[in-house]
Amino acid sequence: MSTTPLLRRLAFAATPLLAVTGLAISAAPAQAASTSMVISEAFGGGGNSGAKWLNDYVELFNTSQQPVDLSGWKVAYWSKGQEKGTAPSSTTALSGTVQPGTHYLVQEDAGANNAGTAVTLPTPDATGTIAMSSSGARVAVLDDAGNTVDLLGWGGAAYSESAPAPGTDNTTSSTRTAVCFDSDNNAADFASVDPTPRNSSAAAIDCTTQTPPTLTTATIAEIQGTSHLSTLTGKAVEGVNGVVTAVGPDGFWMQSTTPDDDPATSEGIYVFTHGDIDVATGDALTVKATVQEYRPGGSRTDNLTTTELVDPDVTVDSTRNPLPAPVRLGIDRVAPQQTIEQGDPSNVEYDSATFDPSSSAIDFYESMEGMRVAVEDAEAVGPTNSYGELPVVPGQNVDAVRSIHGGVVYSGYDHPNAMRVIVTTLDSDVRMPRADVGDVLGGSTVGVLDYNFSNFMLEATSLGTLEPAGLQREVTTAQTNNQLAVATFNVENLAPSNPQSKFVRLAAQVVHNLKSPDILALEEIQDNNGAQDDGVVDSTTTVDKLVAAIKAAGGPAYEARWVNPENDQDGGQPGGNIRSVFLFNPARDVAFVDRAPGDATTSTGVEGSGDETHLTHSPGRIDPTSSVWEDSRKPLVGEFTFRGRTVFAIANHFNSKGGDDPLFGRWQQPERFSETQRNGQAHEVRAFLDQLMTHDPNARVVVLGDLNDFEFSDTADILVGTDPATELLDLPRTLPAAERYTYVYEGNSQVLDHIMISPALTVAPPGALHPAYDYDVVHTNAEFHDQDSDHDPQIVRLAIRGGLG
Repeated sequence: MSTTPLLRRLAFAATPLLAVTGLAISAAPAQAASTSMVISEAFGGGGNSGAKWLNDYVELFNTSQQPVDLSGWKVAYWSKGQEKGTAPSSTTALSGTVQPGTHYLVQEDAGANNAGTAVTLPTPDATGTIAMSSSGARVAVLDDAGNTVDLLGWGGAAYSESAPAPGTDNTTSSTRTAVCFDSDNNAADFASVDPTPRNSSAAAIDCTTQTPPTLTTATIAEIQGTSHLSTLTGKAVEGVNGVVTAVGPDGFWMQSTTPDDDPATSEGIYVFTHGDIDVATGDALTVKATVQEYRPGGSRTDNLTTTELVDPDVTVDSTRNPLPAPVRLGIDRVAPQQTIEQGDPSNVEYDSATFDPSSSAIDFYESMEGMRVAVEDAEAVGPTNSYGELPVVPGQNVDAVRSIHGGVVYSGYDHPNAMRVIVTTLDSDVRMPRADVGDVLGGSTVGVLDYNFSNFMLEATSLGTLEPAGLQREVTTAQTNNQLAVATFNVENLAPSNPQSKFVRLAAQVVHNLKSPDILALEEIQDNNGAQDDGVVDSTTTVDKLVAAIKAAGGPAYEARWVNPENDQDGGQPGGNIRSVFLFNPARDVAFVDRAPGDATTSTGVEGSGDETHLTHSPGRIDPTSSVWEDSRKPLVGEFTFRGRTVFAIANHFNSKGGDDPLFGRWQQPERFSETQRNGQAHEVRAFLDQLMTHDPNARVVVLGDLNDFEFSDTADILVGTDPATELLDLPRTLPAAERYTYVYEGNSQVLDHIMISPALTVAPPGALHPAYDYDVVHTNAEFHDQDSDHDPQIVRLAIRGGLG
C-alpha cells in the first residue's frame, strides 16, 4: 500500500506573506455537475497500520432516476502530484448496471495487515489492483468514450474539482457528505471520516426526497466547541471572522476578536491553505471553508486531532489590526499539575463528553488550541533537541517534584509533567536557543498553541531571552583500594562511523566523570560497520576504538568481553546489531573468568555450590532462544574476580517503549504495550538469578543496564523479587526523589537505567571503612543540549574487602 503521510507545520516561513484584499476566488469548476454516477467515497489506507479495512476502494453512487450501464467504463487513478492532462497511473474496468439510488463498490489493492486487525470489504462489484495513497490522490470515473463523469482530488491533489477535499490517513476515507448532491467542489462536497464501504446490495436512497446541504454560519468558538472533536466536522461553514495571529508556509492561524464567555471553547483555529492564499499577521478576515479534524503524523494513529479549516475562501476586511492578548500560562490560566486525563481509567478513545479543562491537562490545552498563548520566564525541563524543540514549564505556579537541576521528575504513572509545553519557533531564520535543563527563557515567549508529535506545541512568534543556569556535568568520587566500582552506560548506537569526537567525549566521561570504573557495562555498541546491513555482527572495531580513546584520555587499558548476536535479531537500528559489552580494568586486580564463552544462541547455566559456584559459559547469555528476547537484546552474563572474590554481573538492555500510547495521545489512559515483553524479560533474568542464588545464597551479583522502565514499574519489581532472602536492592529507589532520573523525555526526568545488587553486597564486610555500597547517578548527558548520549551513566562503589582503603 502507498502511505504518504501528510506532515504539516514542521518548517515555517521566516516572514509573513503579503496580504491580499477581497475574496480569494476558487478556480472554475472542472466540469459540469454530474448527472448520473458520482464518486461517493475513496479510501487508500487498506491494510495499513490502524486501518479498519483490508483493501483500498472507490465507491460510486447513481444519483439519477435511471439505471446506468457501466459497460466499458473505468475508474482511473493518479497520484496527488500528477497534473491535469497526464495519463492515469492505473485503471480498473467496470461492468454491470447500477440501479437508481444505489452504490457500486470497486475493491483495489490490499495492504500487509501487519496488525491483523483489518477485515475484508463487503462483496465488491468490481475488483482492481490499484495501490492508492492513504493521504491524498485523484480518482475519476470514466465512461465508455473516455469522458470524465466525476472526479475527486483530495489531500492536496494537484488537480481536483475546484479545490481538493481534505486529506486522509489510514483510518479515514474521503466521503461525500451529501451523497445525492454534487457542487463540483471537492473541498465542499467531501469530508475525511470513518470509512463505510457500501456495495450494490446496500439499501437504496431516493434522491428526490433529499434536501441539498446548506452552509452554516459559525464563530471560531462554535467550530471548536467544548470537546476535542468539532461537531461541525465535514460541514462547510461561512462568516467565520478573526484576525491572523501567525503565518506558516501551508496556512495560517486566526483568532476571534469577539470571544464568548466560555473558557472551554478555543477562540483560535488553524486554516490550511496549501500555501496558495497570502495573508499577513494582523489581517482581519471573513472565511468560508470546510471544517476538518486533522490527525498529524500521517499513518501514526495515536495522535489527537486538531480542528482546522481547509480549502478556504478568504476575504481580507482590514489590515494591521492589533492582535488579541495572549493567555499567560501559569498566570491567567493554570494547567492541572499532575493530571493529563482525570476520567475513565480504561484505555479508550478519548471521550469528548468528559471534557473538563479544570481537571485534565489534555482538555486544558485543547480549550486553547490555535490561540495566542505565552509563558513568562519559562523554565527548561528538558534540553533543546536536534529538531529545535524545548520542553518548558511556566515560571509560575508549578507544583511538582522538581529535580536537583530544575527538571520535573516522573515519579509515578499518575504523576506526569502535565503542565509542560514544547516550544519551537515559527520563524525558520530564528534558531531556538540551545538550552539545558534549568535554563530560563526570560521575559515573554509568545506564540500559537498547536499539537504535533503527541505534544502540545507553543509555536513561538517571539522568544524570551535565554538565561543560562550554568549547569555543569557531574563528577563522581573515585573508588578506594578495596572498593569495586561497577558502572553502566548506554552510549547510544556507538559505531566506528561516528565522529571521532564522540569517542573522545565518551572516553572523557569514563575517565573524568566516572573516574574509570573497574567494571563498565556498555549498552548499544554496534558492529564493525554500524548500520550497514550486510551480515557483519562482530564489534571488535567499535570496542577497540573506544578502549583506545579511553587510554588516550588517561584512563586504563581496559579489556573487553561480549557475545556477538545473530544478524538483525536483537532490535535497535537495522544493521547495527547493538549488544552489551563488558569493559574491565586488569590493573585494579579485576579479572574476567573465561569459561567456554557462549555464542548467540547458547544459554549459560550455573554449576557448583557456595564459593565454588560458577557459570557454564562466561561470557554467556540468558536463555537467548526464549521468545521474550525476540527482536531485543539478550542479557550478557560475566564472571569476574576482584581481589580474590567472585562477582557476577548481568548486563541488560530490555526492549524499548516504542509503540506505547503517548501521554498526550488519542487513547486515555495510555496503554503500555511494550511492558508485556519487558516483564517477560525480567522474569527470565529473575529465574536465572534464583538459580544462581540457589547454588550460592551469598553470591555477589550486580544486575545493571538500560531496563527501559521506571523504578516503580512492574519490570523493576519482578527483577527485585519477593523473597527477602534473595531480593535485589534497586539502587535508584535509594536516592532522594529529586535525584531519581537517568533520562529526560519530553520534559519528564525519569529512571530507565538501573543498578541492582544482591543481598550479599548490601552488607559491608568485616573491617570495611566504607558503607557496603555508595551509589551515584552521574548526570552528564540527559539534561544537556550537547549530550554525548541520551542516557546518564551510573556507578556503584562496592565494599568488597575489609581493611584499609
